[in-house]
Amino acid sequence: MLRGLYTAASGMISQQRKHDIVTNNIANINTPGFKQGDAINRSFPEMLISRIRDGQVDSVGRLNTGVMAEENVSVHTQGDIQETHNPFDFALISNIQVPGAQFDESGKYVDANGQRINQPQALFTVQNPNGEQRYSLNGKFSVDDAGTLITTDGYQVLGADNQPIVLRDPATQEPITNFRITNYGQFTDADGNAIQNANNQPVQLLLSRIEDPNQLVREGNGLYRLNEGQEGLARPVNPQDQVEVRQGFIERSNVDPAQSMVDMMTAVRAYEANQKVVQFYDKSMDKAVNEVGRV
Repeated sequence: MLRGLYTAASGMISQQRKHDIVTNNIANINTPGFKQGDAINRSFPEMLISRIRDGQVDSVGRLNTGVMAEENVSVHTQGDIQETHNPFDFALISNIQVPGAQFDESGKYVDANGQRINQPQALFTVQNPNGEQRYSLNGKFSVDDAGTLITTDGYQVLGADNQPIVLRDPATQEPITNFRITNYGQFTDADGNAIQNANNQPVQLLLSRIEDPNQLVREGNGLYRLNEGQEGLARPVNPQDQVEVRQGFIERSNVDPAQSMVDMMTAVRAYEANQKVVQFYDKSMDKAVNEVGRV
């Protein structure tokens, strides 16, 4: 009799997690570069139910034992580009193509054999205080007192030489605030001359191409990482990739507010339905223990 109780309880847990993911999406509607999450549910393994009658084993059928929230998958579609007129704001327009792949009539990205694949994405590369590389689409940057380009959380933005980008005038040692950036991420001064680093090399953003964005692990604050052993999924963007940097713009989140509200209400109603099943089982057990089982 308790089998249905466990099934309903697992449904409540999965719907609660879905509700948490949707509310997190809604809370980050105004977060630049945020990619909405999508809860993926999966059923527990089915069981084959049999019964024994007069020494014969009869098959009753298969029984599903509930669902579980398997993972939270990020939806890496391009968000709207919003102009801010702030020279330290950058937006990435990424449309990297895989040879032979295209979008089908339903909007899915498929290879030459018609198999669905994930479209590669370009992201900014930053460095946390421990010196570890992280990836982000939040291009709201600023410059600290030393002239280092940093994120809103203080993470250093990396250049093409895998070193933090420093925008400092070599003559005056003052931070450079009047600069331009090309479509492929190279910094220039107001006259169009390339800004150079301490090694006399042009300063350029390190844009990382992630072959499978679904392998990225969300860390919070708009940051992603790759697990150990997956470093090969990331490599610098090459000139053939259709990636463009826009200065004075930010990429808005790709959260659909209307759909998110519908998903949240659906999760709440499904949770309440499973809750009523649990309450029914609770009343049934109460009757069985306190009334039927009374001597």
